[in-house]
Amino acid sequence: MKFNGYERPDGSVGVRNILLVLAVADCSEPVARMIAEEIYGAFAITQHYGCIPGQMVANTLIGVGENPNVAAVLLVGMGCEGMPAHALGKTIKRSGKPVEWISIQELGGTHNALTKGKQILKGMSEKISRLKRKEFDISKLIIGVKCGGSDTTSGLAGNPAVGAFVDMLIDAGGAAIMSEPIEAVGAEEPLAKRALNEEVKKQIYKMIGDEEKRWSVPGAQMEFMCKGNVDGGLTTIEEKSLGAIHKSGSRPIVGVLENSDRLLEKVPEGAGFYLQDGTHMEPMAMSFMAAAGAQMVIFVTGCGGTFGHAIVPMIKVTGNPETYSKMPGDMDINAGTIITGEESIDSVGRRIFDEVIEVASGKATLGETLGYHNFSVYRRDPRLEALLKISK
Repeated sequence: MKFNGYERPDGSVGVRNILLVLAVADCSEPVARMIAEEIYGAFAITQHYGCIPGQMVANTLIGVGENPNVAAVLLVGMGCEGMPAHALGKTIKRSGKPVEWISIQELGGTHNALTKGKQILKGMSEKISRLKRKEFDISKLIIGVKCGGSDTTSGLAGNPAVGAFVDMLIDAGGAAIMSEPIEAVGAEEPLAKRALNEEVKKQIYKMIGDEEKRWSVPGAQMEFMCKGNVDGGLTTIEEKSLGAIHKSGSRPIVGVLENSDRLLEKVPEGAGFYLQDGTHMEPMAMSFMAAAGAQMVIFVTGCGGTFGHAIVPMIKVTGNPETYSKMPGDMDINAGTIITGEESIDSVGRRIFDEVIEVASGKATLGETLGYHNFSVYRRDPRLEALLKISK
């Protein structure tokens, strides 16, 4: 199976040709946004943990800059950050793609920074516009899977259909990643049984156990369920988790990717399914998976969702026929046909597979046509990690 993507200098393949304007802190985000707004295919992003955000945030921004969907990067800094633009830029530059950085203070303020930034961005835009899609094997694809706004149809139809797709992708030589450890609480044993070996099994139990520790501190509530979960018929976190893990398919879990202050581990070369030590919060989890190398995310929702991601196109799947009927302009795939008896799980999985190939080759998702380019970053509190003895 083949798709048409953009070859990058490091050998990875992008499904989009993004020109990224990365504000290293939110104080420089307005300038980054103004630089990007006049250039087609340019997106401005930032993080909101201040100018000394910690290594976990730095790891995510670097990984996102290295993502194969990103063709070139302009970093924008104020100049006084504890995480300077040039430091991140030099690391991202190892990927071989065009990377430059500017300091608003050094350039003498907003107007000069805008002039310089737009000049750099226009040059980058001209260069990457000459890049053409070429044919690549599906083994170059890494797909993230995530669910949110879940209801009973998510566990019965939406997630199982995505799981069928994941199995097809891995069998064809691709890779998949799931990043939401709290959505595995109560489902440790089914996941551990799929571990490739004893070491991976230990990693699975540790990842989920560490997440339980974080939610065991006073003031935290492990049995968290959003209104949509409850209204949609879910009753416990275990029930929710057992439905959520269906989207991971049935193939062996070949590894748990570390995501900490020490390291954000990327998906290695080769086929297989991976867990990532991430978060359940949707855009943040997608940023983590993008930083680990995913070029696309499949998002399963029962209640519906209207958002996207700046780095990875998102295919939205709903297992709820009523949701698809109400929100056809937002849902890319109707898996509610499983509920109504019109299709099998494998049949919908095949439709998702075909849609992934088309989106990887350039077809816009509904979220992209609506202009959804969300981006946010998550970090764990290092003090809590140390107190709970979770820190690496």
